[in-house]
Amino acid sequence: MALRWSWGFLRLSPVLVFLVLAAAQAPFEAFQAGHSASSLPAAAVAAPFRRYLLYDVNPPEGFNLRRDVFIRIASLLKTLLKTEAWVLVLPPWGRLYHWQTPKIHQVQIPWSKFFDVTSLNKNIHVIEYEQFLAESGGPFIDEIYVLQNYAEGWKEGTWEEKIDKRPCIDQHMYSTDKDKYYRGWFWGYEETRGLKVVCLSVQGSASVVAPLLLNSSSRSVMLDRAEHLLHDHYGGKDYWNTRRSMVFAKHLRVVGDMFRAKYLNSSDEKDRTWYSEDWRNMKVKLGTATGGPYLGVHLRRKDFIWGHRSDVPSIQGAVKKIHNLLKLYKLEKVFVATDAIMQEVEQLKALLPEMVRFEPTWEEMDLYKDGGIAIIDQWICAHARYFIGTSVSTFSFRIHEEREILGFDPKTTYNRFCGDDEKTCEQPTHWKIEY
Repeated sequence: MALRWSWGFLRLSPVLVFLVLAAAQAPFEAFQAGHSASSLPAAAVAAPFRRYLLYDVNPPEGFNLRRDVFIRIASLLKTLLKTEAWVLVLPPWGRLYHWQTPKIHQVQIPWSKFFDVTSLNKNIHVIEYEQFLAESGGPFIDEIYVLQNYAEGWKEGTWEEKIDKRPCIDQHMYSTDKDKYYRGWFWGYEETRGLKVVCLSVQGSASVVAPLLLNSSSRSVMLDRAEHLLHDHYGGKDYWNTRRSMVFAKHLRVVGDMFRAKYLNSSDEKDRTWYSEDWRNMKVKLGTATGGPYLGVHLRRKDFIWGHRSDVPSIQGAVKKIHNLLKLYKLEKVFVATDAIMQEVEQLKALLPEMVRFEPTWEEMDLYKDGGIAIIDQWICAHARYFIGTSVSTFSFRIHEEREILGFDPKTTYNRFCGDDEKTCEQPTHWKIEY
């Protein structure tokens, strides 16, 4: 029977964890799956009773779509917290399609490598995966829900939010071992096991699954394929609070700021892009920021042109547009973030001598990873006098949001390239920030 609701709506040291949580007692559930009190780390024995929400996303999905899914899951957590104590376990980064730099270890990457976890915790309760392992008593996830659509699809008519436990439409990615535990990818942690796997058809916003989770007796619950959940309130105050809390790690912002100063004559003082380390204090009137004396460009290539997208320009078409913008805004430099192949990059250099790019050394790539380099590119684009991106690219969308937070005039932010033969070139929608 269907369940239906209408909802309107880094790594911590063991010493630190023990000091913070010393007064608490470990619950009985922490000792399941063969663990005893003597076998647990001190952090697990000291952990307070709270339930753990984990999630993962379809493997082919990229870095910036995953950031959007985090916002949806954060909204779900806020709903759960109205009833009982939950904490969101941040899924480690790794093995993404666009992260193709060879000979670099890019699995089991904690969120602190890319984002400021303290800032995230000013919005919702989050912990890194390895803290979950320490607190929960071992590498076990009690229950895994694999989210999927309805086999019969969506029927036209009144929109209805619903969830049902259903047979799996596709073969899920988990298999049982000799001990009847479920094994899977689990972000590269081979020792992690699931105790139960159930497929769940879902249609609706993230909080539609809250009653199911609250009625479950499992202490740790994972939602796999979480991209199937929609936003509770896209573009509203709750959305923007979570998005604003996703502050880039300071070491990446510093690298971007140093590059701006050295190569683009750009600084927060001159560009009127003052930044507060506490995102809750960032409430800037749109139009306040002027940006550095350069044009910011995100030019998506590879899979976008392989799919023959009619709204992605040729290299020559992009260069023509860039030259027009440089002339219009009286700028002499353009910063380009692109995934173009080497042959296209060389073509850009030849046609666009004004181009500046962040080209990391191998040591920098190994240190910051592909995800960190992407963030540095986004940070630099976010501070440009004028920005133009690529149609329907989540990389460009995230830059729009950063510039909205910094206080840029929307006319300098929500712009995209047009395809060479595109007749109707609709520009991105302005989603105004709400405080």
